[in-house]
This record gives sequence, structure tokens and C-alpha cells, in this order.
Amino acid sequence: MSIIDRARPQVRALTPYSSARMEAGDAAIMLNANESPWAPPGDAGRQLNRYPQPQPQVLRERLAMLYGVEPTELLIGRGSDEAIDLLVRAFCTPGVDGIAICPPTFGMYAVCAATQDAAITQVPLRDDFSVDVEALLSTLPETTKLVFLCSPNNPTGGCMPRADIERIAGALSERAMVIVDEAYIEFAEAESAATLIARYPNLGVLRTLSKAWALAGARVGVLLADAPVIALLRKIMAPYPLPTPCVEAALVATDADGEALTRERIATVRAERRRLADALRQLPQVLDVYPSDANFLTVRLADAKASYQQLAAQGVVVRDVGRYPLLAGCLRFSIGTPQENNRLLAILAEAATGLEERTA
Repeated sequence: MSIIDRARPQVRALTPYSSARMEAGDAAIMLNANESPWAPPGDAGRQLNRYPQPQPQVLRERLAMLYGVEPTELLIGRGSDEAIDLLVRAFCTPGVDGIAICPPTFGMYAVCAATQDAAITQVPLRDDFSVDVEALLSTLPETTKLVFLCSPNNPTGGCMPRADIERIAGALSERAMVIVDEAYIEFAEAESAATLIARYPNLGVLRTLSKAWALAGARVGVLLADAPVIALLRKIMAPYPLPTPCVEAALVATDADGEALTRERIATVRAERRRLADALRQLPQVLDVYPSDANFLTVRLADAKASYQQLAAQGVVVRDVGRYPLLAGCLRFSIGTPQENNRLLAILAEAATGLEERTA
């Protein structure tokens, strides 16, 4: 059985919308999309009066080379969120099928499932934040169509062992799509699961330009998967997901100069992550700094609420992740510039001094 056979029959049978831009080809005069024939003020040759390509060929080829897949194995969308939503809508019949997640993890998997009225099977991480593979495989209902694995995980920061990903994908080869979310993989010293797609047609990998590539505002995300899966999702994808300025920004960020700069910044983030973790462990209010392969640190504090307020009062906002399972009393600190990290440490050190004086 092909994994496509597990998708919703309505989606498999769907005739996709054929957009005007797809039909235009290289026509010199385009009168088929009811666009304005005039460019807007300040257009500077960008042709913003015209709809963009649904999947821009140059960017698709650029990202396929970057991620080591064929262009037909790649779907570009509005951040990783769009791909998550498309996967749930394509594979989960409302009120019948479901997904599996391993909390604490990225919240959009559950949001997209709930929107689709898909059941959510939760297999919590172990106390060391690792995925319990045995529990996951033995717990899944037959109606589970998607398993989301975040590696490095958000908000805990750790990577999944490659062997665990392979074991899950192999065990579910004819049952469910296994989606590995690698939004933070550039900051880890780990190989992408994308190299496994050729062996496991039920494996998909989410990538994004929002984090390491500094394009959070452009919303460019990617799903890497077997070509039939990509073709299936394109059936239900909006016809023009990528605004022209976002495509242009992505092409600049991923050209030779942009890639070299990104590699330098990744090295800086890794060095700052180590420095910040070491410094935080010296502070009396810090109870634990968890290992991270991402561009953030999850930190347990004696009084997380007080620390959050102390930072916020001086203009530094961090993320309170205490609502997640296993993370009571924890804050998540993104790795900033060296100067921003110094400011974070200075505020926490000042608060620690005040605490020691009050308790002396």
C-alpha cells in the first residue's frame, strides 16, 4: 500500500484549481487573470501587479539544492505552519482520523488537528525530554494518519537520534506519515532526516527560512517529502502562497553571499549558546539549564514568574513555557546578539544580588 492511499479519498480524487499564472507560460501579453495592466507606484520593475508563480522555479531549485532533494520533492509555503495545516487536511478525515504528538512540543500540530476535528494522541516525552519510541508505537490508534516529531524539539531543544526516526518511519511505513520538524536543525550538529526520504516514502521533513536564515517576516517554509505527497498537497494549496517580495528576499538570503553570512551567524549562535548556558548556571536563581541543539535555552528557575517580570521591566522579553508538561518553572531564552545576551545576564545577576541581600 502506498502512503498516498492513507490520504482522504476526497483529496485524492480532487481536481486541483488551475490558476491563471499556471496557464500563462511565457506569454508576452497576459489578459487571463483580471490583473491590472499597470504596475503600482514605486514598483521598480518587480511587476507586483501580476500574480506570483505558485511555486517559483528558481527558488524551488535553489532550496532543493540546499536541502539535498529533487525539486519535485519540495513544497514551498507560508512558513512551516501552512505545510502542517495542509498535511492534516489532506490526511485526516474530520471526526475519524487523528495525529500523534510528543508533548511538550510545538503547539501548531495540535491547533491544526483541532481545527480539522482530528483526534490528538499524546505520548509525553520522558523526563529527560527524549521520545519514548516504544510507548509511541504501542499507543497509536489505527486511525492515526500523521506523527509529528520535532527535532530539535521546541521548547526543550534536543535532537532525536536518527535511529529512532528510522525505527518509527519503518514501523509505520504503510500506516502513517511521519513528519520531522527541523525548524532549528541548522543550529545542531546533526544530519537532516531528509536523507532518509528515499528509503521511507512516508517520511516528511519540515524546514524553514525563519530561524537561521533570518526571514521570519517573509514567512517561507518548506516541506520535503516523496514527490506523490508533494503533488497531493498542491491539490489543496492556495494558488498563490508566496508574495513576490518574499520570494525575492529568500533568493537573496540563500545566494552564495547570503549563505556564507548565515553560516557565520550560526557559528556565533552556537558559541553564544555555550557561553550563555555556562553563565546562567552560575546564577543562584537558576536551577537547571537544559541541553539545547537549537537557538534557544530552556531554563528552570527558582521563581520563573519573578525572573520574567524583572526582565520585562527592563525591556527584555523572554518566553514563559511553564504551561507545558515537564516544564513548570521554566523560561525559554532565545540566543540574541552577544550584547543582548550580556544584557540578559546583567539583569538576572542584578536580581540575584538583590535576592542575596534580602535573605542575608
